[in-house]
Amino acid sequence: MKKLINIAFVAAIAAGAGTLTGCSDFLDAENKTNINSNEYFQTEEGIEGLRTYTYSLLKPLVSSVDLYERGTDLYAGVHGENLGELSMYTFTPQSGTISDYYTNAYSFINNANYMVEMAGDNGTVAAEGKFLRCYGYYLLTQQFGAVPYVTWFIETPERNYPRTPLSELYPALISELEGIMNDANLPAEPQAADGYGRVSQRAVKALLAKICLAAGWDLGTTLDDAVTGAYTITDRSYFELAAQYADAAIAGQGLTMTFEEKWAPANEDANNETIFAVQYDRNGFPGNLSEGGHGLQNQIGGYYGQPNSTGEKYCGRSGMSAKAIYLWGEGDARFDATFMTTMYNYNGTWGTSGYYAYYNGSNLGTMPIAFRYFPFYVTEAEAEAEFAANPSRYQRGDNVNAVYAYIMSDPVVRYSFRSDGTWTKDNPSYSECCSGLNFPATVKKFDDPETAQENTNTTNGYRDIVLLHLSDMYLTAAEAYLMAGNTATALARVNSVRDRSNAGHLNAFSDYQHEYTVPATFGAITDLDVILDEKAREEYGESGRWLDLRRTRQLVRYNVAFNADVPSVANMSNAQGEIKWYRPIPAEEMGNNTALTDADQNPGY
Repeated sequence: MKKLINIAFVAAIAAGAGTLTGCSDFLDAENKTNINSNEYFQTEEGIEGLRTYTYSLLKPLVSSVDLYERGTDLYAGVHGENLGELSMYTFTPQSGTISDYYTNAYSFINNANYMVEMAGDNGTVAAEGKFLRCYGYYLLTQQFGAVPYVTWFIETPERNYPRTPLSELYPALISELEGIMNDANLPAEPQAADGYGRVSQRAVKALLAKICLAAGWDLGTTLDDAVTGAYTITDRSYFELAAQYADAAIAGQGLTMTFEEKWAPANEDANNETIFAVQYDRNGFPGNLSEGGHGLQNQIGGYYGQPNSTGEKYCGRSGMSAKAIYLWGEGDARFDATFMTTMYNYNGTWGTSGYYAYYNGSNLGTMPIAFRYFPFYVTEAEAEAEFAANPSRYQRGDNVNAVYAYIMSDPVVRYSFRSDGTWTKDNPSYSECCSGLNFPATVKKFDDPETAQENTNTTNGYRDIVLLHLSDMYLTAAEAYLMAGNTATALARVNSVRDRSNAGHLNAFSDYQHEYTVPATFGAITDLDVILDEKAREEYGESGRWLDLRRTRQLVRYNVAFNADVPSVANMSNAQGEIKWYRPIPAEEMGNNTALTDADQNPGY
């Protein structure tokens, strides 16, 4: 909010608006012309430049994985590192990650406001600007709660923006989206020709479902006990609306693709389950390709060494938690579709050997293996039968990497292969195995097969980032129907997702059997827990877990039970015992916005 955009800059970036990838270039731009920006952005060329640039400002918001995934039940540190302040809840109003997110969100919203202001008689641009503005506020409300609600373009150094209560903000967002959900200026369906990257009527309905669901929780429930996650429903009306809009976004479409097909790079531009995605284009990026993409493919896995020497994919310090490895039961196709369970050995040729051979290589059935990852339910006898049937594939030979295989359980069954393909095995604890190399398996949902061979680079992936998609709408509907009191329809929506991946049909929520260990303090598994587990399986790594747990009031319960960095509720609270349910309003905003006082800071800070 404090990095205000001066209208004098705007014309200066018009000609190159489509090429910018972040807000800093725009904010720092210098006006080299005498063009009147208001006039320019009412031309066809100007409005298209502004439109393209505003869409691009979603990129730093939706690629900020840390804020969406750390501090939850599904992720843990690997290679001897912890996941930092966001996992341990030691962040403060001075946190740079949080401050950057807040600033980027308001930069995005301000540009969306300018789109609406400059649209004139261009109904498509006006409708798109309204959708983007609402999406920005949706992200802000989920992270920060009540925030200043501004629907006009800020061009002056005005500093007086009070927080808008959620009881006013949510209805305003819903009303604006309802006003464009059937707007004939928007296509009814997402367009493959646009890479699903432009707003459609269906995308509006999907966002309405998300916002109504959040409003149902924030305005229609009260928290009874943070530690147990107990709540009371006081108003079901927003949940009923959320169910209505989620079904409208589903529009009767079944989940007919396999889960592997849904996330395959080859299907990115022809995926009828994608409702709205942020676009990346390797071929169209004009600058250094190492800097114009994102790092979603590098976020969740083990540490497999430096790509320049090992030929494997670079991953950071976030991997699967000891709970997460037990989520996918036998037969569930989502395990192999989510994780790279076979990583091929590297012979010195990047792309066709090593990690990306999965996409670019030939004769995969005979290619030497570097690392093999079995799900927890595979027996040692079954794993060893595979080794015996394929002895040459587990020999290192002239390849770079020593060969290992793992049954991902706690403790782990770890196989270390000798040069002749024979092996030894041991049983380290899961946490011990995570602290070493090559463990656990990495998420492959966002893999870009054209990734260049660079060490520790996390901005060279160019897969589109899918924000709204079909199976997410099924699970949004399931949660909304459950909270609206319609358990049967909630279960039907869950089963639609489970049936697609052969996870086992549930005749009742009580049929659900979890495989992970539940501490006594967690309590009994509820119908809501079943849906949250299903979301974890279906949407693992998609940057939504923290939002899900915060929204459903389960954040403390799940962290204390399954996040090794949070042994008690005290770790998520300040000295006064206030729980950190939201991120702090950044210190810079608190200091510069004259409408905010210390009383406006979120509890816990």
